[in-house]
Amino acid sequence: MILDYLIISAFVSLGVNYMARNIAKKNELLVDLPDKSRKFHERPTPLTGGIAIFISLLISGKLYIDINELNEYIPLFSSMVFVASFFIIIIFLIDDIKSVRPVFRLIAQCGAAYFVIYSTGVYLESLGNLFGFGEINLGVYGIPITIFCVVGVMNAFNMIDGINGLCAGSALVMLLFTGITSGFINDSMLVLLIGSIIGFLAFNLKIVGRKRAVFLGDHGSNFIGFIVAWVGIHCSQMETYPTNPITILWFIAIPFLDCIGLIIERMLRGKSFTTPGRDHIHHKLMQNFSSEASLFIIMLFSSILGLFALVLQNNFNEYISFYGFVLFGFSYYLIFYFRYNRYYSIVNLKTVTID
Repeated sequence: MILDYLIISAFVSLGVNYMARNIAKKNELLVDLPDKSRKFHERPTPLTGGIAIFISLLISGKLYIDINELNEYIPLFSSMVFVASFFIIIIFLIDDIKSVRPVFRLIAQCGAAYFVIYSTGVYLESLGNLFGFGEINLGVYGIPITIFCVVGVMNAFNMIDGINGLCAGSALVMLLFTGITSGFINDSMLVLLIGSIIGFLAFNLKIVGRKRAVFLGDHGSNFIGFIVAWVGIHCSQMETYPTNPITILWFIAIPFLDCIGLIIERMLRGKSFTTPGRDHIHHKLMQNFSSEASLFIIMLFSSILGLFALVLQNNFNEYISFYGFVLFGFSYYLIFYFRYNRYYSIVNLKTVTID
């Protein structure tokens, strides 16, 4: 049954992405133009992936509800997350068309996160036994910390959306691991979401034709980050889905660490962390590999980290997993934000000297 609805949602997504792409190109709206500084794609590409995933999810969700006669049993959490997602998509569609000031983007992200908390009562109440001294209950700080985490995950997925398949692929890894680990995969809406993302990836990775690429756009990457954040929060806080909060963090380790590393690195250089740049993990890998190979390496590594997180959750206490994540994060920064930067600074210096 799960496979049936996965296939249905994927085919719905293929159709919606195809139509949205054609409408954007015909009307020259939401089309990303290549340049010679950061955007190196070969031709103008529609930024319709996010809204296409959302529409695909609504259509396949309606089909599922009607087929199973479940109009009276729509889960409150799923429905409220979709309502908030619609708001996110509208705001960031405007941002894709005409840039929105960062402060308004932040207000929109915080507002959407608070709406889900207010309407569902779901938020981070506990971080688990992170340090080995007992469970960390957040109490009155739970709501602001939840909003902070949701906004952080949204921006992490937005920032890592630099090569085809990376943002959506990272989300797909997280959703699959979280869903299978917690049992939330049996929730039809998660399956339909995964199928809708797969349909988008077929276009984004040019599997269905080299001239049919589609990008997520800022509205798409923020929407995906929003969904990922709430799936993680829901599954780590509900007793019916026994997944540790630190395990969820392992599932999004690469986007999370890339975001934190960039913020620290850019602040040390006196630059705003909101400034676009080519200093993400995929850019560093692309100095030695193609974009396709870089994507494969990151997806493979993310999957290995997910499996490692499951081993830790099933065999060790939570604090072992937390300290392991801290150690991994430190090693990650040593490799990608110190060794790489130092190496290529030397190369650039030699190049300048020769010239």
